[in-house]
Amino acid sequence: MNHSLVPVVLCGGSGTRLWPLSREAFPKQFLRLSGETSMLQQTLQRLNGIGSLGPALLVCNESSRFIVAEQLREIGMGNARMVLEPMRRNTAPAIATAALQAMEDGNDPILLVLPSDHVILDAPAFHQAISLAREAAEQGKLLTFGITPSSPETGYGYIRAEGKEAGKAQRIVEFVEKPALALAEQYIASGDYFWNSGMFLFRASRYLEELERYQPAVVAACREAVAKAKTDLDFIRLDHDAYAASPDIAVDYAVMERTADAATVTLDAGWNDIGSWAAVFDVAKKDADNNSAHGDVLLQDCGDCLVHSNNRLVTAIGMRNTVIVETADAVLVMDASQAQHTKTLVAQLVKQDRSEATMHREVFRPWGSYDSIGNGERFQVKRITVKPGAKLSLQMHHHRAEHWIVVSGTAQITNGDKEYLLTENQSTYIPLGVVHSLANPGKVPLELIEIQSGSYLGEDDIVRFEDRYGRV
Repeated sequence: MNHSLVPVVLCGGSGTRLWPLSREAFPKQFLRLSGETSMLQQTLQRLNGIGSLGPALLVCNESSRFIVAEQLREIGMGNARMVLEPMRRNTAPAIATAALQAMEDGNDPILLVLPSDHVILDAPAFHQAISLAREAAEQGKLLTFGITPSSPETGYGYIRAEGKEAGKAQRIVEFVEKPALALAEQYIASGDYFWNSGMFLFRASRYLEELERYQPAVVAACREAVAKAKTDLDFIRLDHDAYAASPDIAVDYAVMERTADAATVTLDAGWNDIGSWAAVFDVAKKDADNNSAHGDVLLQDCGDCLVHSNNRLVTAIGMRNTVIVETADAVLVMDASQAQHTKTLVAQLVKQDRSEATMHREVFRPWGSYDSIGNGERFQVKRITVKPGAKLSLQMHHHRAEHWIVVSGTAQITNGDKEYLLTENQSTYIPLGVVHSLANPGKVPLELIEIQSGSYLGEDDIVRFEDRYGRV
């Protein structure tokens, strides 16, 4: 029996190793690190050409749901389904909820489980590996894709397969945690080990069967979370309390390392999980001095450097083996050999309660975005962009008043009991405590400057009365 194939894309990572570009509120899978599309969009687009492919299932955080929806819209994938996790519970529960959703119509599809933030340069080779794995999955095997290692990488887990027969799925005999360098070198020298890619392929029912055998509490919690799920716009919201009861466990520990039916297919397709700035450098285009420069960058007598500018001119002289990443509110300068340690740096920022650890200066909302371009004692200035047809919630503030100046586009204003339109160079004043709203009735983005003044300017000083995005 040939089963349809359903891509399951896991979008819940935080990507702290690519700070300051990747942050909790806008992690690396949504970044456009190479080309015009994001890593999530590239993950979905490289599936084009695979036969019997069903609509994708994306498992993502509630906080990033509108970013995911917008990026799907940009590449014309409006038929994808989005499952919202109320909190992170690791990959085993995330895949279980996707499996249950995929089987709701009575089918038993093969699930192709993909992280949303990997690079694969050779799509045809990837498709060929999926075809081989699919044959084994039809017979009840649970597949992972083993990457032929190119170096003694200590940031990856390893797998050892039984035999090396090309063009065939091989039984997995050992999973190994991220090794120390000396052990990784032994693995490379033996030729018997592969990097564990974190991509999987198996029938939905087989995964649930094995998960129930080894982690029944996960399946029980996920069944209840799916049974009590609610549909909100284009999203499937898992039940909060039921999902919270699930153990927090990765699919490797929960199933793959314990099942007798684990197998692997070798994948040689230019794979990289972009787990650090060093990995970004590996896949980036480079100049004659082996430098990779992105944005407004001027380098003099530099070699083996990655320099990423987002907002302003970045210059460097005489640097070697260095990573420099500039954003609107933070700059990272690092020896490239220390690339695995940015996670520790971010942990320090979190401990100090620094907003730069989790938020960019520009914050994305379902209606558009705002950029905090200036602030001081009792005032804050924002640049607000509202998408065509979008509307902010009907709201009020207890501690601040707001001035709005339209830069371009048309603004539809609700200000207390008044409604009116503003166009370019016109402005209005929203007094403290007055119920108000802002919408863009036009066909082009609305750009305006907002000046807030008051005793408290935090984002939590919002009382919402009506909201088309379910945030009341």
